[in-house]
Amino acid sequence: MSARLQWMVVQNCSSFLIKRKRQMYGPEPNNLKARNSFRYNGLIPRKTVGVEPAVAGKGVVAVTKQRSSPRKLATSYVRTSVNKNARATLTSIQHIIRNNK
Repeated sequence: MSARLQWMVVQNCSSFLIKRKRQMYGPEPNNLKARNSFRYNGLIPRKTVGVEPAVAGKGVVAVTKQRSSPRKLATSYVRTSVNKNARATLTSIQHIIRNNK
């Protein structure tokens, strides 16, 4: 199924959908802006990037979605932990995003 067709199905009836003050939000995983739009959706596109806090409380975990295994959800996400200072963490995440395109 194409990504646009999937978006038309999920657009108004997603379980993640939050409607407030004539604005629709979609806080699903890998949706960094929490907007309900095709561009920022974290479920449908083949390539997505997300940022999560680390389990230990120090640093962050960058989550990227692989294109090779879209049907195997358990193995389709790659988690990379980044434990650096703020500037180096930002640079590392920008590098991960550029390589994921």
